[in-house]
Formats: sequence, structure tokens, C-alpha cells
Amino acid sequence: MNEQSIFLGKGAMPQHLALKRANRHGLIAGATGTGKTVSLQILAEGFSAHGVPVFMADVKGDLSGMSQAGSPHPKLAERAQTIGFSEYTLRAFPAIFWDVYGGQGHPIRTTISEMGPLLLTRLLELNDTQEGVLNIAFRVADDNGLLLLDLKDLRAMMIFVAENASDLSIEYGNVSKASVGAIQRRLLTLEQQGGKKFFGEPALDLPDLMRCDKHGYGHINILAADKLMQQPKLYSTFLLWLLSELFEELPEIGDADKPKLIFFFDEAHLLFDDAPKALMQKVEQVVRLIRSKGVGVYFVSQNPTDIPDDVLGQLGNRIQHALRAFTPRDRKTVRAAASTFRQNPAFDAEQVITELGVGEALVSTLDIKGVPGMVDRTLIRPPSSRLGPAAPQERNAVIAQSFCQGKYEQLADRVSAYEKLQQRAEQAAREAEQAESDRLYEPPATPRRGSSKKRSARSSSRRRSNRQGIVETMAKSVVRSVGSAIGRQIARGLLGSLLKGR
Repeated sequence: MNEQSIFLGKGAMPQHLALKRANRHGLIAGATGTGKTVSLQILAEGFSAHGVPVFMADVKGDLSGMSQAGSPHPKLAERAQTIGFSEYTLRAFPAIFWDVYGGQGHPIRTTISEMGPLLLTRLLELNDTQEGVLNIAFRVADDNGLLLLDLKDLRAMMIFVAENASDLSIEYGNVSKASVGAIQRRLLTLEQQGGKKFFGEPALDLPDLMRCDKHGYGHINILAADKLMQQPKLYSTFLLWLLSELFEELPEIGDADKPKLIFFFDEAHLLFDDAPKALMQKVEQVVRLIRSKGVGVYFVSQNPTDIPDDVLGQLGNRIQHALRAFTPRDRKTVRAAASTFRQNPAFDAEQVITELGVGEALVSTLDIKGVPGMVDRTLIRPPSSRLGPAAPQERNAVIAQSFCQGKYEQLADRVSAYEKLQQRAEQAAREAEQAESDRLYEPPATPRRGSSKKRSARSSSRRRSNRQGIVETMAKSVVRSVGSAIGRQIARGLLGSLLKGR
């Protein structure tokens, strides 16, 4: 194998992916059952073997087998011999298992603040007005040093925003209580769908995704996504958040000899389905600029047309498996896919796409100068790791030996917005109780000369109190809210029977 490239397979010529151009992103496309998963697997193996860590979502559960050595099979050996793959060996690759729900891997979390209002808007499917209210809640929290770590922090913040709508509207803009109610309902639904496990601490430490084992092989980070895929918005928003975090946190390195991380985005159409314009612009920006951070993004989908043109045009390395042309729409898709390649005079790419067998693909990659190679009909090499899932006991053994074991399993709950608002509410309640007690035991006042001046002073004091800051308002609003439904929830919280700290 060329030390500067990954061997993909052989057509008229051997096909390689140059490591120096691997950060120019890529696409693996094809109909169901045509071999996309195997192409993803051999790419991940190749990157790992060259010391490049990989992150991928395992939407069907069969990628977990990469942690185990493959089994001998006559057809695989025959394919290796046919394409001249003399270095073909069976071996396992270093894998780290992750799971948002914590059942099939290390828990992987983020905080509400790190997710941000834009991605939360998509996750909660909010309209423009509701998005504006959510932005106000984030801004108020930032201005007052209130950490938004988990769902209970955000719910407490929304309660405060609702109770102080008139005061906040002056500085931050109009706050609709109906919008707050809608957001709270969406948060409750998200919590019931398992979102409570996703938000909190300890949050994911990005360097843990970018490590190599003692032999120099890059870790293959496998996210268990079979259950997560049942919530498509949570799945796509999570992957986009992770991609955004990499973009924002990693330093610029330009075009290095090899990437720092390869990110596979399976079922990529879920990212773009019904995405608002602001989010689409964010995705395009991240894909365009993240390559200079040393990250290559590879989208995996059935049709190239699932990817918007502005993003598709940035994907320089392509593996196109078979597409079917049963309908006029299918034929249009095939024509569009064929037109994206640098044409090969030896065959008609549009026709060949419909004729490809399983494990066969049209391949075009960037050469060392960044020029797209001529498309070639290629037999994809067999993988060295297992085709199919790892057994539960095999997965558990890998998890037990992981360097991450014990780091993320125990949920933490440090002081954040909910606790601070609760503390201020308790203080306000004590002050109100003391003021009421003082009033009951205060002796009757005897009118004296000059009382009009005192009344004037008290009036001035009241005017000053009306100009109280946001922090004081937070405390007093809880006392005002005791008579309302939201207030009753907070009152129960003060007694320790609602939203107890974990």
C-alpha cells in the first residue's frame, strides 16, 4: 500500500485516496444493499491504519464488527486476489463505543449552552417567534452569569422569562408567554424522548475523539445510533452539533499531510430535510471551512441529490454505488450523479451506474495536486475487520478496556441556572417572611410634623426600587408567582419535592 494513500480497489487502474487530499471531504452514495457500508468500513480501516482517528454513527448496528477481526471467506479472498490486493489480512481495529443513551457505549453529552439556540430551535422545531424568545432566554442567562447545562436549567430559565415578560421586553424585546408555554411543552417532549440523558455533564471532551492506540492506529469512534435514529431530529442535530464543535474548537492547520479526524455523516439526508435557511448556511460554512482545521467530512446517503448543491460541490472524493432507474425521477437522479464525475471515454457513466454489482462502484478521488481523477469502474477491496455486528459480550469487553471507562459514566450536577434561581427564590421568600413578621409586630405610628417629607422619601424609595436590576427581579419574581401554576411548581421546588438535584 502506498504510504501516502488508502487503497480502495481496482478498475482499469488501482484506485487510491490520497491522505493529503482526504480533508477535501467526500461522498459515498448508492441504493440500499449495493455496498455503501463496506465502502465506509474500508475507508475507516484505511484512515485508522495511517493514524487518523475516525468518528461514525452506526445506524444499523453492523459497524461494531470493526472492533473484531474478520473471518476467512472464499469470496473475500477471491476478491482480494482479483484486484491484486496482496496485503489483505484479517485484523481488528481499535474502537471506542459511544451512546447518547449510555446503554451500548460511553455516555456522550453536551450542555444546553454548547448546543446553542440555533440548533435547539431545529431540535424543538420552533417557529420564528418562539426562536426569538429562546434567544432572549439565552441572552438573559449570559448577561447574569447563569449556566445552562441541562434541561432543568433551561426550563427554570423559561419560567423566569415568562414571569418577567414585561420587565424583560424593555431591554431584550417582546416576550410572548404563549411562546414560552410552547417551548416548555417541546422541552417536556424532548425529555420524554431521552433528551435528558444527552444534556448535562461531564460533557464530551473533544480530544477523546482524536486519539491513537499504542501501535499508532487511529481510534474508530462508533456511535450506537440504532435507537437514536428513532428520533431523526435528535440524531441529525447531535451530529451537526459535534461537527460545529470541531469547527469552533480546533486550530487552523491548513493542508496537512493527513487529516486530524475523519467524520462520517451517515443518513445525511436527515441533516437537510426541512432545514431552515439559517441552518443551511451554517452547514455550508462548516463544510467549507472545517477542512483547514484538518477534518474531513464524508456524507453517506442513497442519492447524491440528497445533498444540497452548495455542499455537494465541495465533496472532492466520491464513491458511487449502483442506483436504480425504474421511474423518470430515478433516471433524473442517475443523470445528475453521472454528471458530477470527470468523464471516462471508456464507458458511459450514466449507463454504468445502473449496471454496477454489489461491492462495485464508480470511484473518483482528488490527486495529489487536488485535481479530480477520471471516474473508474472499480471493484472495492474486502474489509479486514468483521462484516456484521460484534456480539454484546465482545462490545462490553471493548468498553471495559477503553481509556474512557469511568470518565463519563457518572452524571455530575454542579451549581447552574436552576440552583442559583432556586437559591435566590429561597432568599426572597425569607426576606418576604421577615418583612411580614416585622409589619405585624410594628407598633402603630404616631403622626408627627414633617411626615409629608417622609412620605416623599418613601415615594422616592419606591421609584428607586422600580429600577431594580435583573438579578433582583429574578428573586422577587418567584414570590410573585406563588399564585400561578408556574409559581406552584417553584414553590414545590423550594420544598425539595420537585426537580431535586441529581
